[in-house]
Amino acid sequence: MMSPSKLAVLTVFAFALLGSVSCQAGTYYYTPPAPATPQPPACPPPVTPVPPPASPPTYPPPTPTSPPAPTPTPPPPPPPSSPGTQLMVGYYKNKCGAYVDVEAIVKKHVSATDAGMQAGLVRLFFHDCFVRGCDGSVLLDTFSNDTSLTPEKFGVPNFPSLRGFEVIDAAKAEMEAACPGTVSCADIVAFAARDASYFLSGGGISFAMPAGRYDGTVSLASETLPNLPPPFAGFDQLVKMFDDKGLDALDMITLSGAHSIGRSHCSSFTRDRLPPSNTTDMDPAFAATLQASCASANGTDNTVMQDFATPDVLDNQYYKNVLAHKVLFTSDAALTTNFTSNNLVRAYADFVPYLWQQKFAKAMVKMGGVEIKTAANGEIRKTCRKINSRP
Repeated sequence: MMSPSKLAVLTVFAFALLGSVSCQAGTYYYTPPAPATPQPPACPPPVTPVPPPASPPTYPPPTPTSPPAPTPTPPPPPPPSSPGTQLMVGYYKNKCGAYVDVEAIVKKHVSATDAGMQAGLVRLFFHDCFVRGCDGSVLLDTFSNDTSLTPEKFGVPNFPSLRGFEVIDAAKAEMEAACPGTVSCADIVAFAARDASYFLSGGGISFAMPAGRYDGTVSLASETLPNLPPPFAGFDQLVKMFDDKGLDALDMITLSGAHSIGRSHCSSFTRDRLPPSNTTDMDPAFAATLQASCASANGTDNTVMQDFATPDVLDNQYYKNVLAHKVLFTSDAALTTNFTSNNLVRAYADFVPYLWQQKFAKAMVKMGGVEIKTAANGEIRKTCRKINSRP
């Protein structure tokens, strides 16, 4: 549970939001949050690979008494970047010559996609940053050049729904042709999420994304479930999982607004949100619509829009849906179970979109600084799907 002091601070902050919006543009330095936990010991030897699932997976049921499935002991994350490590807006300016605009290349590739793919790029950034930090590890097709442990992209929260890999590949290929060995895949993911947010919001979400990340060299599917908040999480669990990444409750509530876009597999919410299995606070008519959309005679795991009102627009409609009890996940509904969070949800829902848009931009920048890698513990990959060859 959040302490009374933290709740009080967040309450005061919620009512002060209208006077605290600030511009994100311009050149500045950003110091990422320090890692929350010490690193585990040295790497064990490789283990037998785990093949990716052949059909859309489902989350394990939220039953505390069920024993966890055995998983191989992963190697430890690389040493965290030092507290003095800084990301910089405009990091690639003049690094590739006067005629190569790195950020413009990414924006060009993102602009050529549709709203569904752009929603996938925002989600890709989140799923990258929450597992081993913002290091492009979610892009890897194999664990490393020397072992075949299953990588992140085949973890339960990611496969087969995670999207955007081809967009990142295309941008990276163009950059390598014009400026080899310079632009990290991790930075491309961050730029793509920034640009996708801009297009999905009709230009309402516009901000500068600091860069200078290096790519990680470890990617493990076994680390996805412990680090990515599940759809059945309650408020306290959400706060704890974000706090583990150096993000606070305000960041969690604000970034949850990304559920204003994209689609979800029915398996992610039917078990704990729809009758007759469960009694929830969901609007009955909305629940009936979901049941009809999810019904399948042949067992297909159907998908539905996360925001029934404005499904292809990144906006504050999500918060209106939360208050109307027309959201898919327990983690969405949980935002009204805490007094302070409920007040912030109402502020985001009731005021002009500008309020949430600016807070979302700030939270994206803050998340982009989670556990970044440096030249000491990362690399600039030649291709985003595999680490560089070792001597």
